[in-house]
Amino acid sequence: MKLLIILFGAFILALLGTKVLQGSWNFLFPGNLGMAVFIIFTGFSHFKFQKGMAMMIPDFIPAKMFWVYATGIIEIAAGIGLMIPSIRETTAILLIIFYLLVFVANINSSKKNINIFKADYTGPGMEYLYKERIPMQIILIAWTWYFGIYLN
Repeated sequence: MKLLIILFGAFILALLGTKVLQGSWNFLFPGNLGMAVFIIFTGFSHFKFQKGMAMMIPDFIPAKMFWVYATGIIEIAAGIGLMIPSIRETTAILLIIFYLLVFVANINSSKKNINIFKADYTGPGMEYLYKERIPMQIILIAWTWYFGIYLN
């Protein structure tokens, strides 16, 4: 849930900034900026923790490092896409699909007790999946839908 601090922190700062600069509460920009900062941050983590991220990918999927780098690039591109009004809705739809697809890797990671930061098997396991990852996935999907599709 530490990553959610990035999401909510960027949102709150942008929300306060829009109130000061525009004189009114504008939720569309801060909501998308918060998710953009969050997803770009996680995208860059694919390049820092690539070995641990590769361990998350189910065994039946080949070319694991390719997928780690590709999903990192996808996340960075999605963050940028959320900030471009003309492609925001499409980006949000694709990002929600992406969140659902990568959830398979999160389940696999939890089953194997993978610690992505150390690239070993000392991770928190299934408890992390139930107490942190599933609630976070729900928040990310709902947030992306609300700010990227509903308010758009």
